[in-house]
This record gives sequence, structure tokens and C-alpha cells, in this order.
Amino acid sequence: MAEPVLEARGLRKVYGDHVAVDGVDLALAPGGSLGIVGESGSGKTTVARMIVGLTRPTAGTIAVCGRDRSQPARGTAERRRRAREVQIVFQNPYASLDPRRSPADALDEVLRLHTDAGADERRARIAELGELVGLDERMLRARPRALSGGQRQRVAIARALAAQPRVIVLDEAVAALDVSIQAQILNLLADVRARIGVAYVFISHDLAVVRQIADETLVMQRGRVVERGPTEQVLDDPRDPYTRLLRASVPGPGWRPVRRGAPTTGGAT
Repeated sequence: MAEPVLEARGLRKVYGDHVAVDGVDLALAPGGSLGIVGESGSGKTTVARMIVGLTRPTAGTIAVCGRDRSQPARGTAERRRRAREVQIVFQNPYASLDPRRSPADALDEVLRLHTDAGADERRARIAELGELVGLDERMLRARPRALSGGQRQRVAIARALAAQPRVIVLDEAVAALDVSIQAQILNLLADVRARIGVAYVFISHDLAVVRQIADETLVMQRGRVVERGPTEQVLDDPRDPYTRLLRASVPGPGWRPVRRGAPTTGGAT
């Protein structure tokens, strides 16, 4: 079995008296896709922020490409190296882009920061990234306000890819989009993974989305992992009562709300 491109052991994050994450272990294979699901407050976004270095763990270790990154980076060179290993795509495509800069300008900034490419090479790479995520020349030169939500999220994905990371963390990356646009972005992500072999950590509360994108799934409740395994197994034959509750809460034919503690049989996915 290949060495994990991302591995975390005993991750813990405490804010005052509140334990946001408590003893989380995870591993991501090169080119794999790991889903982390749970309701709001389950700790999944805190895990994402610790993986990319936006939040420092209270305890535990994180390793990417075999190198420990549990402690803050020492110096600019180390921060840039870490950014070339792991990138993040945030939930809100309307807030994650600079409204004054075109997508092409945003991509050029990443390329200047993380590569030694000259101007001509960067222009060629920007066009290549645009083609990869479905953005034409007009879209690449437009301001974000002229783009739809789905187009903006394509820009955010291209910006993450520009650094050629081994891992991309997608934190509710389709939650703010219409259902039809969600499907387009999920298909895009699957195509990108197949073409270049990047690995994903996909944070979501939406079981249908996780089913489409993730090979393996972790279910979190109150900061802890309560279930893990292949995605189809976790979603089709859940073992933990909390996972069964999540599954039963997904609307479907004949659906009715399920109270906490109530029987969870018969739910739809």
C-alpha cells in the first residue's frame, strides 16, 4: 500500500472550555478522496483548517508527503513549500475572490509566487488551467462580478491547482451553489482528479455529495469520529446510530423528520 499523502493522528483542538476536535485520526492515499461529514458544530471544518495550517492543533500530528506540519512553518520558504503541498477551496465563491482582479491575474499571482516560470510560460499555464476547469479566455479576463457562482468556484479550483498541490481541501465547496451547478462542479472535480492525480479532502454535510466524490468517509459528531470506511458501506449500511440518523434525515419519497433518539430505520439516501 502506498504511503499516505496526508496522515493525521490524535488531532485535538480546544477553545477555552470547548473541545472542538477530540482524537481524530485520518489517512489519505495519493490521488484518493476522503469525505468528512457531520452536522454544523461537529468539528469537520476545524479539522480542515488544521490540515491546511490555518488553525494550530492543541495536540496530535499532521504529516503531508511524509513531512510533519503540526507546528507553524518557520520562515517564508517553508510556508511556500507547504502551500505547494496542500491548498484549500472555501465554501463561498462570492467572498473568496478579490473583486478587483480578474481570474487570469489571480492565477498569475500564484504562478509568480510558486514557480520560476517566465511571462510567456505563465500565460500558457493560465490558459491550460482555464481549459482544465472549463473557463474560456473571456471568463479568465472578466472581473468576478461578471461571473456566475459556478464560474467563480471554477476560478477558485483553478487557483488551488495552480500551485500543483498533492492535496486539495474542499470545505463545503458546492454548498452555496444551485443543485444543477453542484453536479457540474462535482463532475469537474472528478475529471481533474482522474487527469492529474490530486487527492481531495471533501468537507460536507450533504451525504449525496459525499457519495459522488469520496472513496472513503469519516462521520464526525461533537468533535469525534464515530464511523469510518468505504463511502458506500458507511452510507448504505451505517453502524453508528448517529450515522443512521444523518441518513434518515435526508429527504426522499415518504420522508418525515426524525427526532434525536427516535428509531432511524427506513430513511432514504
